Amino acid sequence: MKTFKRIAVMIIAAAMVFGMVAAFGSAQTKADEGIVAGLICLHDENSTYDLNFINAFKEACEARGLVEGETYFITTNIPEGQECYEEAMNMVDRGCTCVFADSFGHEDYMIEAAKEVPEVQFCHATGTKAHTENLPNYHNAFASIYEGRFMAGVAAGLKLNEMIESGAITEDEAKMGYVGAYTYAEVISGYTSFYLGAKSVCPSVTMEVTFTGSWYDETKEKEGAQMLINNGCVLISQHADSMGAPTACEAAGVPDVSYNGSTISAAPNTFIISSRINWAPYYTYVMDCVAAGEAIDADWTGTIETGSVELTEVNEAVAAEGTQAVLDDVKAKLQAGELQVFDTATFTVEGAALDSYLADVDTDPEYTPDTEVIADGAFHESQFRSAPYFDLQIDGISLLDTAF
Repeated sequence: MKTFKRIAVMIIAAAMVFGMVAAFGSAQTKADEGIVAGLICLHDENSTYDLNFINAFKEACEARGLVEGETYFITTNIPEGQECYEEAMNMVDRGCTCVFADSFGHEDYMIEAAKEVPEVQFCHATGTKAHTENLPNYHNAFASIYEGRFMAGVAAGLKLNEMIESGAITEDEAKMGYVGAYTYAEVISGYTSFYLGAKSVCPSVTMEVTFTGSWYDETKEKEGAQMLINNGCVLISQHADSMGAPTACEAAGVPDVSYNGSTISAAPNTFIISSRINWAPYYTYVMDCVAAGEAIDADWTGTIETGSVELTEVNEAVAAEGTQAVLDDVKAKLQAGELQVFDTATFTVEGAALDSYLADVDTDPEYTPDTEVIADGAFHESQFRSAPYFDLQIDGISLLDTAF
């Protein structure tokens, strides 16, 4: 019955699009493109990660004249399991011509749906398999957010310098803490680029990292941040999705750099800045392709230039004086190619510089290294697929646990 219903939906959708084209031709408005879009989220608006996706999706859909509940749909709290496949099929039943999912563990279930319904485009953020699956209707997307995290790290390093100059800490006490979710390459790439940004302006900085084993666990994230503060970390950042770490920092009076959006409302006295991926350009790109009947990139990487890598406004009440001017200069150098985040001259691994490294780009169950990613003195993140594959443990960063 469901299969019949899906076929009927596809026939009706095709008829609608044909009728629109016949009636309006080149004068067709954006609201009449036959686009029906769906977004599947791991958590809900309480997660800073999912809220970032939801806000961008609404922005992109409403800019086209789509209406929530009629021509675009959002479902939340969909686990990384068979429930994702079932919800993707529900989106098809609602008439969606493109379906998006926002969490790493959704990938296999989105691929399953794509194989079953080739007429619909399935797009997955943070995934790794589109370029090897070679399905014309399955796609991955990410952004060069390591550049945003690097810039956020610069802001952190400037704050450390201010603390050193004021006598609040010594150079040897310039230790940051980082609350991560899992030991995935995505998290490693993020905390490493953040650290390298701080180190670029504060050479004595070190960093400790703890993991929660969950993308969203406010209690564990708060406890992790508190442990790092108790360990002597004087500035905290995160790659986990709740307000746990920012609220712990606010309570302790410790400067904080968040992710996925400003946390200034909850931490006005400690929040410095946040980096985030703006997903609206990707949603717009995909819907434009669907409307025009054009192919969608298997692996799409958003950049500073596409408007996909962003920083929030600097909280001048907490940030070091002159932070914005320095960030403007760093951003210009990144855009001009004058600065490489993973410049191998700026870090070592077990005391040695790198001139070669095979990364696991074509993901397999054993995570077998397969692609040389160092060239011209830099580790080339995002060049061979959109999702991060930087998984090196560089000197200066200590992992307090690696169970996840």
